[in-house]
Amino acid sequence: MSPRVLVTGASGFVGGHVAAALWERRQEAHAEGDFALRLLLRDPSSVHDTAYGPGGAVEVVRADLSDPGSLRGVCDGVDVVLHCASHIGDDERLTRAVNDHGTRALMAEAARAGAARTVYVSTAAVYGRGPFTGVLPGGAPPAPASATSAARAAAENHVLDAGGLVLRPHLVLGTGDRWVVPGLAALMGTLSAGLRECGARQSFVDVRALARAVVAAGVAERATGAGVRHVNHPRPVGCSDLLAAVAARLDLCLPGTPLTVEEAHARLDGQPRALHHLGMLTVDHWFADDGFWAGLGIDPGADFERSLTDHASWYREHANR
Repeated sequence: MSPRVLVTGASGFVGGHVAAALWERRQEAHAEGDFALRLLLRDPSSVHDTAYGPGGAVEVVRADLSDPGSLRGVCDGVDVVLHCASHIGDDERLTRAVNDHGTRALMAEAARAGAARTVYVSTAAVYGRGPFTGVLPGGAPPAPASATSAARAAAENHVLDAGGLVLRPHLVLGTGDRWVVPGLAALMGTLSAGLRECGARQSFVDVRALARAVVAAGVAERATGAGVRHVNHPRPVGCSDLLAAVAARLDLCLPGTPLTVEEAHARLDGQPRALHHLGMLTVDHWFADDGFWAGLGIDPGADFERSLTDHASWYREHANR
């Protein structure tokens, strides 16, 4: 019998790429019975009918993670749950409702329906501020520093308690990213410059590689077991190199010469939000996981600069919107 895969968050950044990767994998198999795809969406109109081929090849169910009652039945007949939905924002009540309580309700529904496997896309932000140098899964305890990260750490616990797999990427870049690269561009805009002589290492992953990993972790014969894995490119990128690549690929106009970290701190005096982002960027956030990609048989993608180049036209069009 062909497995049925449920994807949450398919109208979002990561979830949209995961749904597309599933569809591509299905098409490459040249077999209509390879697996069936079901999308859980709060607003079904957010995904075009033609996005995954004609004839209703993809089933869409309406449900809202902030309303546990709406989840009843969404996992019926489902073998694999790929949970990519999350809420990121200033509304702490909604953040808890979606990320924490919604995931708990989804796991209960998956268990009731007999779904065999769950993969949850979380974030390395659950570890807190850092520094983290070459940290492996299990090498540091979660210490979330924000309400969003705390709610996602709670979601992880619900998935792990249900025997699922938690994936923790750090910086995710690519078409659809409204946070990482736009945030880096905004920081440099505030500074009117990049940074020099800062080698703090940042883990990253191209969203396309992340999506392939999520799909493989859910449906491939070589799928890894339960627990926590880091999903990042094997080679982190240095802070100064990262910012220089963003400035170049997005054609940013930065009138100032690159600053040292100390000069940047002084320039941002009295701007706590920008100082927070600078502080996170200028210490190591390097999360390793030897063998993850090879274990799944998945290519981790290109290095940071090449990945950014692939998505640069989208960023140039959308970064300031």
